[in-house]
Amino acid sequence: MLRSLFTAPARAASPSVTGASPTPSPGPAAAVEETAREVADVLVPALAVVGGIVVAFVVATLVSAIVRRAARRSTVASDLTRRSRTALRAVLVVIGVWVALLLSTEDAEWRRAVVHLLQILLIVAVAWLVGTLAFVLEDAAVARYRVDVADNRHARRVRTQVQVLRRLTVAVIVVCAIAGVALTFPGARAFGASILASAGLISIVAGLAAQSSLANVFAGIQLAFTDAIRVDDVVVVDAQWGRIEEITLTYVVVHAWDDRRLILPSTFFTTTPFENWTRRAADLLGTVELDLDWQVPVEPMRAELVRLLESTDLWDRRVGILQVTDAVGGVVRVRALASAADAPSLFDLRCHVREGLVGWLQREAPEGLPRNRWETVAAAPPGAPAAPPEPRPTTGALPAPGRWAGPDDTVQVAPTSDSRLFTGSIDAIERSQAFRGPGQDVIDEREQHADDERR
Repeated sequence: MLRSLFTAPARAASPSVTGASPTPSPGPAAAVEETAREVADVLVPALAVVGGIVVAFVVATLVSAIVRRAARRSTVASDLTRRSRTALRAVLVVIGVWVALLLSTEDAEWRRAVVHLLQILLIVAVAWLVGTLAFVLEDAAVARYRVDVADNRHARRVRTQVQVLRRLTVAVIVVCAIAGVALTFPGARAFGASILASAGLISIVAGLAAQSSLANVFAGIQLAFTDAIRVDDVVVVDAQWGRIEEITLTYVVVHAWDDRRLILPSTFFTTTPFENWTRRAADLLGTVELDLDWQVPVEPMRAELVRLLESTDLWDRRVGILQVTDAVGGVVRVRALASAADAPSLFDLRCHVREGLVGWLQREAPEGLPRNRWETVAAAPPGAPAAPPEPRPTTGALPAPGRWAGPDDTVQVAPTSDSRLFTGSIDAIERSQAFRGPGQDVIDEREQHADDERR
């Protein structure tokens, strides 16, 4: 032991003659030896602990220097140096103090207590170091995929999965650290053995007690790896439009358009239908519907829609269509379809189109504004000839506001190929193919499979 180096001189100072009869040691010499022993009992462990700490810091500095040299060629090593420097020093310091106490002291009650405390600190420090290493690996996986590009669906998927894995990693490390600390106590080891003996009953009771919590945990893992939603996806939940801001193991945070946060359990997205506007792409179609009078000039209104779309950079030039989708209840329902690159642009584009069409109706076609009519028809006298039918309006552009087209009016019919959503152009035909369903060969194969099952 190191303490023997300090106590040996004191023992050598005591008089001893070979072969002589033993004589009692003088009082001052015994006091000096006892004082030296007490000083050695305090000074030697203190010096050993200081030496262990110094050695730990030297080793940590050498490791950091080696990693920094490797970090010049690797970003992972650089991130590892930055994140795990403090945790590595903590682990080495605890190990250094532990070894120093074992070498400089004898077995005693206080040393066992200190060693037990150092054992607990070592478990905590190792858990901290493992957590930092896991975070470095997860950050390296995220850094490979950029989210600041136009098509970042795969990057957002990886980011979502890494976030869930990070929380799961933290939970596992914390549970393992707590279990390791608990097993350092003899009573806890006996308690753990009794728990393992009755694991079946406890698992049933715990499963029933934490049914909803476990359901949310499994739902969170399901959302992360089934790709139903990702971070930054634009969704509509409970008639609320927002963006997926955070996905945890138990809940999902939706950032609403008005800066509110909706905190929804993970099971909501696995059991309730919702809209995901960026599931495959961010570009969208938006509608503007107006209920107008039957005298509304459709073709001039369609030309106004094209002018409005051409005048704004919110339109991505994919779809710009105006159609009459309904004509019942005394009004004509006109629907304008426009496309945009993403949901925020689409919202502003719909407002722009709606405001422009309303202003155009007020200025250029007031006869198209919605109104209610009452007509009183006088009964014809008996035997009177029937009144000739009134002239019907012809298709195409109206000759003048408020007047029906007569037989002598010249009406020019504008082309309508650009007013169709699923026919009339190559893009429209390609769009319609996505909604035609399976082909005849697929239907025949399904029927053949059904016949085989019946046999």
